[in-house]
Amino acid sequence: MKFIILVALFAVAAADSYKAAEYAPKYEAPKYEEVTYAPQPYSFGYDVQDKESYNDFDHSEKSDSYGVTGSYRVALPDGRTQIVTYKADKDGYTADVKFEGEAKYPEYKEAEYKPAAYPAPAYKAPEYKAPAYPKY
Repeated sequence: MKFIILVALFAVAAADSYKAAEYAPKYEAPKYEEVTYAPQPYSFGYDVQDKESYNDFDHSEKSDSYGVTGSYRVALPDGRTQIVTYKADKDGYTADVKFEGEAKYPEYKEAEYKPAAYPAPAYKAPEYKAPAYPKY
């Protein structure tokens, strides 16, 4: 019996290991090709002046292959005009902010006191029952 087990063990050890079939893929592996486009120059501008809604602002911008330059103007609520001129290129973003005019604030007016049209609600204080303690 020992001989049979020894022969079987030797046969298992000497046998070739199972090799799975290696199939080639049916398609090529995907390749990534980065598409680069030349910079597209552009230029735009707009202007809004609406007296009814108190909107007064404009913006203009121009771009070439080296960067972007532009400016915008906004009428602030305090009466001043904020003007920002900017440049963005390979060195970063640079903005020059200027204000035109002088800030004007309205005079402070104390509100007139008007009594309530009806009396304030008055509620009765809540009443609670005394707690019930266990009796031993």
